[in-house]
Amino acid sequence: MTIETLKTDGASLTLHLNGPDWDGVRAATLGNVSFKTPQAGTDLLQQALARVRDAGFDRVLGPMAGDTWHSYRFVSESDGTPAFLMEPANRPHEPLIFAAAGFQPVARYFSARMPLDICDPAPLPAPAGFTVEVWAGDDPDAMLREVFALSSAAFSGNAFYTPIPESAFLDMYKPVLPMLKPALIFFARRPDGALAGFLFAIPNYAEGLDTKTVILKTYASLIPGAGRHMVHACHAAARALGYQAVIHALIHDDNRSAARSRQEGGQVFRRYELLGLKWDV
Repeated sequence: MTIETLKTDGASLTLHLNGPDWDGVRAATLGNVSFKTPQAGTDLLQQALARVRDAGFDRVLGPMAGDTWHSYRFVSESDGTPAFLMEPANRPHEPLIFAAAGFQPVARYFSARMPLDICDPAPLPAPAGFTVEVWAGDDPDAMLREVFALSSAAFSGNAFYTPIPESAFLDMYKPVLPMLKPALIFFARRPDGALAGFLFAIPNYAEGLDTKTVILKTYASLIPGAGRHMVHACHAAARALGYQAVIHALIHDDNRSAARSRQEGGQVFRRYELLGLKWDV
């Protein structure tokens, strides 16, 4: 991936010239945005867009640090509560600077908070074609490799998806391993043991070590219904561990899990946008 860092006294960002496809055309991306002042941000953004045009691109996405495996999205609405662990954050004027340059939303997301005491404790019907199990906590490298293979298959049809090497995935997630609680990590497996889905939840350590909130960070499945069963198992486990609330984090507005979050009583407290700009198309 071709990456260039642009920086002034009051602003910085990274320019990625091998971003994802956008409507079948390769896009550049602008990530790691830090505009201390509106004027510094405006000036640097114009410089970055000139570089994008000079490199032969007619479309650019931001904020996105190269791909959706890394940091992306601006906060667009908030109830003012502190950011949760690993949540995107930005200064209020930064998305306004992008909008003034002609960027428009190309994807929208939200996070919702739900008290665990309102979750339906009744067990779901027994699944067919898979079983849900909790991670035993052993062989984390093998676990991450399984998760990478399934993620690559499950997310490949998503907008703006870009494949990455397994080694890059491991480098990103190994530092997170010490923060994981095996009791909050679930797998759906087929009768032959093959992985059919996974779910990662993590305590919201941004609130401190004694946090009472769990973040349902990521889940994916290849079998209909597996995601719903893993979410139910996660909620039950979190409740048994004494957690009082769960955050359904960074859900795409059009994802099936968005409707499920609303049905389960999730209350949206933050919204996000990925922005894009096209020229001459």
